[in-house]
Amino acid sequence: MDAYPTAPERLTPGAEVTFSLLWEREDGSEVGAVWEMTPGVLDDVQGNESFVIVSGRSRVDFPDGRVLEFGPGDAGVLAPGDTCRWTTLETVRKVVVLRLK
Repeated sequence: MDAYPTAPERLTPGAEVTFSLLWEREDGSEVGAVWEMTPGVLDDVQGNESFVIVSGRSRVDFPDGRVLEFGPGDAGVLAPGDTCRWTTLETVRKVVVLRLK
């Protein structure tokens, strides 16, 4: 797993985010990856992804008050422009498809 490029001010000190690229479309519009985060908080995540939680537990809070909780086997979609706070309660590993364009 490689370090996931995250601005330090967006991540709880001591928390780590890593990923491993699985595939990428030739035009660069979409990628598939395994993403992992240790306990902590990642702020201001801009959505445009679909994912399935493989292990761990997390909570996603949105500015409008919605709160989603995820655990093993749960799937989710973050729509383009969804700003949220990702709180990892137990180290989370997810398989994710990110739409980049």
